[in-house]
Amino acid sequence: MQTIRKGSRGGDVATLQHALNLIADGIFGPITDEAVRDFQRSHNLAVDGIVGPKTWATLGIGSSPNPRRIDKIILHCSATPEGEDYTVDQIRQMHLARGFTDIGYHWYITRDGKIHKGRDEAKIGAHTTGQNSHSIGVCYCGGCPLRSVKNWANQGKDTRTPAQRAAIIRLCKELKSR
Repeated sequence: MQTIRKGSRGGDVATLQHALNLIADGIFGPITDEAVRDFQRSHNLAVDGIVGPKTWATLGIGSSPNPRRIDKIILHCSATPEGEDYTVDQIRQMHLARGFTDIGYHWYITRDGKIHKGRDEAKIGAHTTGQNSHSIGVCYCGGCPLRSVKNWANQGKDTRTPAQRAAIIRLCKELKSR
């Protein structure tokens, strides 16, 4: 594999993007650069955005891939108004429209406390800049006040239902045990 960096194009870039679970368009742009730096940081490599022999080897290109080393669980809200539902499929479609390969979160918890699988845990998430390669992203439906509240979209509110709180605790305990 060739050494590649931001501005590079071609098959090696597409291979890299596929390994990082990005849309493989073969163009090493800002999203690919961010994913490379995040990967390098989480694997104790020089964080320079340049994909040379060490980064290729750590990615497992040409050999068996290295498993992800998870050291964080990052909790998110969907920024949905209180009392309103937003499905995992709606978030997936929104993320696909933004150019992600799938929903960015690994798990999504609806207001009824049901835990829905999002992106496969073996794949790098797309939920927190600089943290994706070594974390699991969990999102719950809610996080904003009622739509009737002035500037509701710019305000945060803990809207978790008792069922969501219980599900978050249960899921986080399971994830930590693994």
